[in-house]
Amino acid sequence: MNSFDPGSDLAQQPGAVRVRKRGLPVEATFARAAGTVATREGLVPYVAGDAILTGVEGEHWPVERAAFGARYQPVVGTNWGDDGRYVARAETIWAVRISAEQAPISVELPSGGVLVGQAGDWLVQYAPGDVGVVGSGVFSKTYRVVEEP
Repeated sequence: MNSFDPGSDLAQQPGAVRVRKRGLPVEATFARAAGTVATREGLVPYVAGDAILTGVEGEHWPVERAAFGARYQPVVGTNWGDDGRYVARAETIWAVRISAEQAPISVELPSGGVLVGQAGDWLVQYAPGDVGVVGSGVFSKTYRVVEEP
């Protein structure tokens, strides 16, 4: 299995594109205690206060509290920091589709989890050192390419 260093800059990878999240709401629940979420891409640990999100296909993933605050805003009817509906802030990030030659590819998370991407899945870089794997179906529903190489 190939591995991807999350400290690498996705912008420097062949085939990198700029993408933006679509304005789709997600459900957020803030963890009361530490635990682990089983995502399609692997087990991801979280700590108390982190957001556990539910997306368009019922998929779950944790987001560290500070990163959540930087990336998401509440929709009308949800108070900031309360469980409820949030939407991603409009920001452009880098993404690279995983090829059959690269797959499977693993990404070790700073939190201790390991994500595994298959051919057709996407590596996305939310911020320097913050890389995730997004399944192809979820990616096509939640992201749009805004700039090709």
